[in-house]
Amino acid sequence: MADSNDSIPLDAQKIYLGGKEHRVRTRCGSVSVIVYGDQDKPALITYPDLALNHVSCFQGLFFCPEAASLLLHNFCIYHVSPPGHELGAAPICESTSPPSVDDLADQILEVLNFFGLGAVMCMGVTAGAYILTLFAMKYRERVLGLILVSPLCQAPSWTEWFYNKVMSNLLYFYGMCGLLKEVLLQRYFSKEVRGTAEVPESDIVQACRRLLDERHATNVMRFLQAINGRPDLTSGLKRLRCRTLIFVGDSSPFHSEALYMTSNFDRRFSALVEVQACGSMVTEEQPHAMLIPMEYFFMRYGLYRPCQPSGSPRSPLSPSCISPELLSPESMGLKLKPIKTRVSLEV
Repeated sequence: MADSNDSIPLDAQKIYLGGKEHRVRTRCGSVSVIVYGDQDKPALITYPDLALNHVSCFQGLFFCPEAASLLLHNFCIYHVSPPGHELGAAPICESTSPPSVDDLADQILEVLNFFGLGAVMCMGVTAGAYILTLFAMKYRERVLGLILVSPLCQAPSWTEWFYNKVMSNLLYFYGMCGLLKEVLLQRYFSKEVRGTAEVPESDIVQACRRLLDERHATNVMRFLQAINGRPDLTSGLKRLRCRTLIFVGDSSPFHSEALYMTSNFDRRFSALVEVQACGSMVTEEQPHAMLIPMEYFFMRYGLYRPCQPSGSPRSPLSPSCISPELLSPESMGLKLKPIKTRVSLEV
């Protein structure tokens, strides 16, 4: 573990719903890491999408009781925020050089080294999924597995590049204005939850909109510039040997990107779950759809949910009731729909 002088003193650390914030100094500036759980357990690293942090990107998943039970029983959670995206972040000095995606991936390594972590499980959403995939390609021995939600792997298409430039201009001239927030909400959520003139937007969208108000435009623009300049990772995907579980909403603007990424992984080590009527941020919009695929995924590592006195109608899994055939690589490579998956498990 790094010297304690590299972290905020204990009495200055913030507590977030049972988690503790650490500020880890890295070569490219300090990084906020919120730690939940027993640090003697295996580590799960999370990284959010653009303009989000652990509250706005992963709270829905960790507030889902069954998912929280699965994850917190098996892991200590390390929520890593992109620079300047943490709760209460101040504007980053404009004279500071903006990071590249390689810089952000290297920051993950410095975080692991600070906490004395070896190989870790990783979970990222869209831009965060790209950073963690790049990290896994650069430091293969440090990654046990990847859980990627609506991930990116290619360089930006012309359409994405154009949208990112529009967002950059809005951030530069108008800050976190209403139009920018609408563009971001379309990136995150399906139209079913964003609402219409007749149907109000859902609570999760309203909460996300409020949390976006807390972001500083200059900080968001720095992450956006890094992601808009990202290189294509396709050529390295088949060389990854860590198991990978990919979720994508069928209404996500990155749906085709996730399918492309899946097709370029070694199918022996990857699985795809398409979530119906869902946008990019499955962790917030339909976190329950992630539960059963994650349970199967973790079983490959010998990890299970804690035993409960009464069976769960949504999650009837236990080590004794799982057919070995369901844990085969061929089965893990199936394209699953959450409702059909749940029904087939209950049969």
